[in-house]
Amino acid sequence: MTGTDCRRLVVALKAPIRSIVLGIAVVMVAGFAADAQEQLFDTKAKQALMVEDQTGTVLYSKMPETLIEPAALVKLMTMEVVFHELQAGKINLSTQYTVSEHAWRTGGAPSGGSTMFAKLKSAVSVGDLIQGVIVQSANDGCIILAEGIAGSEEKFAEMMNARAKELGLNSSTFVNSTGLPDPKQRVSLTDLVALARHIKRSYPEFYHTYAQDNFTWNNIFQRNRNPLLRLDIGADGMGTGYTEQSGYGIVGATEHGGRRYVVALSGLASDKERAEEAKRIFEWAYQAFEEIDIFAAGETIGEASVFGGTKSSVPLKATEKISLLVPVANRDRLKAHVVYKGPLVAPIKAGEEAGVLRIWIGDELVQETPVFTAEAVETGDLKKRSIDAMLELTTGWTRQLKF
Repeated sequence: MTGTDCRRLVVALKAPIRSIVLGIAVVMVAGFAADAQEQLFDTKAKQALMVEDQTGTVLYSKMPETLIEPAALVKLMTMEVVFHELQAGKINLSTQYTVSEHAWRTGGAPSGGSTMFAKLKSAVSVGDLIQGVIVQSANDGCIILAEGIAGSEEKFAEMMNARAKELGLNSSTFVNSTGLPDPKQRVSLTDLVALARHIKRSYPEFYHTYAQDNFTWNNIFQRNRNPLLRLDIGADGMGTGYTEQSGYGIVGATEHGGRRYVVALSGLASDKERAEEAKRIFEWAYQAFEEIDIFAAGETIGEASVFGGTKSSVPLKATEKISLLVPVANRDRLKAHVVYKGPLVAPIKAGEEAGVLRIWIGDELVQETPVFTAEAVETGDLKKRSIDAMLELTTGWTRQLKF
């Protein structure tokens, strides 16, 4: 057999989680109650996803992989490309781009949509365009940036898709920079939340613009379209969108009690309902969860089998402390697996990424954390390699059937 079969190891979670029953592939805490998310919250949104940013814990999930028409939420990806270009030094905030007729007609004053009212053939700085896109959701600002950076909006969309793949946003397809309707343009809430978290972590020097309440440009005053900024819930971004097909959607981020929360909602009936449901899910999360430590940084989490080495297994660890947010009212149904492609083939260096630790609350996968080899394993002698080869030949097929 090849080393492409997945093996799941038993993981024993430490205090304060007790009464652990070991199984062949699963560890489950005894005495569990009903599913954590079923009982605690529901939303009018057709699709929803909330994640606590520091631990990566999924707090609420409702069809987050469904592909939707993103509307103006596409602008999160537009800004990621712009920020990436700025960070790479290819452009700067003073760079000037000219307003083309396409940008003016499609996204400017004649369009009747969200606009910063850039005048035809005028020059606008990248710094002003960023504020126009983020604060005012300006379609003309998006197109001006796209044409200025890539030469055309089509070429810019290619850059968006390339960056999305680099970031692991594998479900989404981008066709334009504005989110104006196109049947080929689709995203998932999973990708939108991942994108929002990435932007905050990777571009702190630009992220503050998402919390900017208003922007006056060309003597025109406009307020930020994100309703969360005025609801006193600790919001600092991100954006909203609407299409007839997907309804009203939002990606929002807040900080509260030393934690950071990111949510994406879609399929709501009105802008009022969108604001109410977003506020409600944040306020629920603030009260419904508590943080517990699962493993210390560098602590052994499990073991992976080794093929052809001086040892038959190698301990696995995480490089940072692993914490988890669990429901205050229902913290007694946890299970975890280490999943890796195995057996690992010697020689193995210490610190090699070997797989992931996956943690569930009930049937919901709430956290994934990379795990690494804790020590090196050298190549074994010919006799040891021969024995391992025979064991793999005779037992490897059972792993494929089982897992």
